[in-house]
Amino acid sequence: MEIMKAYLHRQKLKTILFFIIFYIVGVAGLKISQTQHFFILLIPFALLLSFVTILLFHKSLNSSKTRFVFFTIFLSSYLIEVAGVSTQLIFGNYSYGSGLGFKLFATPLMIGINWVMLVYCSASIMERFKIPVSIQVFLAAVLMLLYDIVLENIAPFLDMWYWNSNTVPIQNYVAWFVLALIFHMLVKWKKVKTENPLAPAIFICQFLFFVAILLFIM
Repeated sequence: MEIMKAYLHRQKLKTILFFIIFYIVGVAGLKISQTQHFFILLIPFALLLSFVTILLFHKSLNSSKTRFVFFTIFLSSYLIEVAGVSTQLIFGNYSYGSGLGFKLFATPLMIGINWVMLVYCSASIMERFKIPVSIQVFLAAVLMLLYDIVLENIAPFLDMWYWNSNTVPIQNYVAWFVLALIFHMLVKWKKVKTENPLAPAIFICQFLFFVAILLFIM
């Protein structure tokens, strides 16, 4: 792991370029009807690859407080999603498809990993700006909300999740924003360093990937 981490840091720009090409190929694969289903099946693996690579660029992964924050966000977000699916009270009336991989209690485990990745990436972006911590937290949560607004429009196409009557309720966005705020406050409270040369690039690549699907494929 340490050898791979050192290698990737030396190859930082090449790694970023790889993910740019990686997501462009993803858009192309989804555009072609013959390969569309195959590329949808690859989505959880693509998210996992992105997350693992981000971790390799994290400077203090061995920190106990970092592991605590990551695990807390993963477990709590996953359990909240489980409760959301089973009760329909948190986000609204929705159910998960197969686009995010293996499910436990009708909820894909990848959704917890995705919460960790999005919180980390958006925090990493805002940490670059010399602004008060409270504003960093707020703007990072806004970034995640914008990401979700785009994603909600293409989630059914990617077989990620489906809303009753194909309508995304306002409570989903409210719940998403509130949870993002709480998780970002946890990151700042525990003083987890999110300075990472790859995290902003991954966030932007994924966001533009979803925008491209929305504009050119659906």
